[in-house]
Amino acid sequence: MATVIKIKNLPEGYQSIITNGTHSIVGDEPIKSNGTNLGMSPSELVLSGLALCKVATVRYIARQKGWEIGEVKAELSQEVKRSPEGLKTNIKVAMQIEGDLSSEQKEELLKQANACYIHRQIMAEWEIEHATDLDPVTAFN
Repeated sequence: MATVIKIKNLPEGYQSIITNGTHSIVGDEPIKSNGTNLGMSPSELVLSGLALCKVATVRYIARQKGWEIGEVKAELSQEVKRSPEGLKTNIKVAMQIEGDLSSEQKEELLKQANACYIHRQIMAEWEIEHATDLDPVTAFN
């Protein structure tokens, strides 16, 4: 089944309500980009999805293997550089996994985090179709 995200702008800055039909969040742009800084920016939302996938994968694998872990924290940062060939994005990932784990167990969990679904999706080939006119009857319903 396809994932569907719907978004509707609000009148202030670049605020938008983003929903999957069950959950909603606010997105925006920082003040320096004429936004109101009320929500995360588009690139922050992409980075957040990657971070969530990595943390959830570590928790899933640990549970599957019966390894007791505590909090799992991640810090991701991105740097985007422009070149004549296009954009080049470098993402740094640091993770902290609490628990009584051997170095081999921790290494395995980090390896699995690097193979999470969103990481693999971002690294794979993408085809993004050009925008088309949205039917007003189905928009945001």
